[in-house]
Amino acid sequence: MVKRILVTGGAGFLGSHLCEKLLKQGHEVISLDNYFTGHKDNIYNLLDYKTFEAVRHDVTIPYFAEVDEIYNLACPASPVHYQYNPIKTIKTSVMGAINMLGLGKRVKAKVFQASTSEVYGDPQIHPQTEDYWGHVNPIGPRACYDEGKRSAETLFTSYHLQNKLDIRIARIFNTYGPNMDMNDGRVVSNFIVQALKGDDITVYGKGDQTRSFCYVDDLLNGFVSLMNLPNHHPNPVNLGNPDEFTILQLADMVVEMTGSKSKIIFNDLPQDDPMQRRPDISQARELLNWEPKIKLETGLIKTIEYFDNKLKS
Repeated sequence: MVKRILVTGGAGFLGSHLCEKLLKQGHEVISLDNYFTGHKDNIYNLLDYKTFEAVRHDVTIPYFAEVDEIYNLACPASPVHYQYNPIKTIKTSVMGAINMLGLGKRVKAKVFQASTSEVYGDPQIHPQTEDYWGHVNPIGPRACYDEGKRSAETLFTSYHLQNKLDIRIARIFNTYGPNMDMNDGRVVSNFIVQALKGDDITVYGKGDQTRSFCYVDDLLNGFVSLMNLPNHHPNPVNLGNPDEFTILQLADMVVEMTGSKSKIIFNDLPQDDPMQRRPDISQARELLNWEPKIKLETGLIKTIEYFDNKLKS
């Protein structure tokens, strides 16, 4: 069945890939983006689809459209961007959620929330399960994003309980791939760009903090599977790769794969930077029959090629 689907943050890293995936499945897609961190270049190739519409709009302002599904992805997701204007970040998370839930309620659409592993803060349990409440500093430099996303989950749950709205919540762990912003300050894009330019590779702390890296194609398969579950599923679901690497391991891998002469240097660890991050994906495996298929090395090859072409152009 052809559906009309709204994707907020549709010109961003994840949003642009999601729009393309949904279009290839034959759906009509509206991309909503204010281009604060999204780029028109990411969706330029989608304009050939007659079923695609790109709208410049800020989710903090109500939007009206007749749609069957809403994927709410709008929000700066890297520390560089979300700390640039922390008030705008929390307004995007909270008011964006209110506006999309309101639209979903009016037109009886399913509404999907792109939440984050940052709701767990600097976790005291490992790996992180969905029933863990988190260890978050509500007044730290990351709070605008962490608490914004936690508030959005509360709003989604409240709309489900009060209005019986069909909601889906995905807690996204570190994801990487083509269409990442070159200057977004995320570890994968940072390391690759630094290595390709021959600059020093900047590792914060000792590099012994761990992350789990999921390639974008795997993540989006999880998104669509969660949205397409036939029965209501209002509870959050972790989506990410359970394979765990230290930041130093990633840096060494990128240097080797790019053939770079870059040196690895060490800087102070930013405040509230989590030491461990790995999802327990038991629920995703059971509910969605989902788990990541793409190994880190394979995904890095594609991502390095993307940034190499970007730098050359």
